[in-house]
Amino acid sequence: MSFLRGFLFNLYLLVLTLLMGVVAFPIRLLNRRDAALAYAKLWSRAVLWGLERLCSIRIVITGQENLPDGPALIASQHQSFFDGFVWMNLVPLPAYVIKKELTSIPLVGPMLVLSGMIPVNRAGGSKALRGMMETVAKAQTAGRQIIIFPQGTRTQPGQTAPLQNGVVALARQATAPIIPVVTNSGLFWPRSPWRKYPGTLKVIIGPPLSPTMAGRALIPAITDAWTHLSQEHNLPLSPVENSVDVKSSPS
Repeated sequence: MSFLRGFLFNLYLLVLTLLMGVVAFPIRLLNRRDAALAYAKLWSRAVLWGLERLCSIRIVITGQENLPDGPALIASQHQSFFDGFVWMNLVPLPAYVIKKELTSIPLVGPMLVLSGMIPVNRAGGSKALRGMMETVAKAQTAGRQIIIFPQGTRTQPGQTAPLQNGVVALARQATAPIIPVVTNSGLFWPRSPWRKYPGTLKVIIGPPLSPTMAGRALIPAITDAWTHLSQEHNLPLSPVENSVDVKSSPS
């Protein structure tokens, strides 16, 4: 069943993206950034609607009261492609920090740039980091909520991975609250593109970290916050891999 769910969802996602990508051409030609972001939000809602309906996945968001009305630096765990969609409609002006390769995807890539996402060349060294910091600073001045994945890559649910130093650099210049976020999205949308598992997918938004925290203390503070939130909400604390079909999934 997990393979069938995955196949149906992938077909839905492909058709949806092709159709909406073609319809987006006028927005790109007119270079309408506000319209591009609204369109990206619509696309994300449609993707998550299909995930819920076709894959029997219930999405539960906890802690939205911890999100500020204005700019924020959201430090989220990253387990699944789901994480790249959910924030589009949880905050008013989302701006993901994304790897530059995503901007080369036909139809999707140009809209990512136009809607204000922040591409980073991960092989660009200190020059790329400085460019990212400047772009993030401008985005925060514009009131946007910056979504970063401090681990730098997808991990299995419960897996620990070192946080990248780039998050410290961003935090040092940030004037906005830093919000820790945990999820169990990898249990339901794993690395395998052909499998989806039913159950309750959780996104837990924690209280803001102290704005006066020193840079060196930030990485352990994020890690500790993730551990506390995972324990409090019964999320995996040791690696879990969904590589085979299961009769029942965690909820």
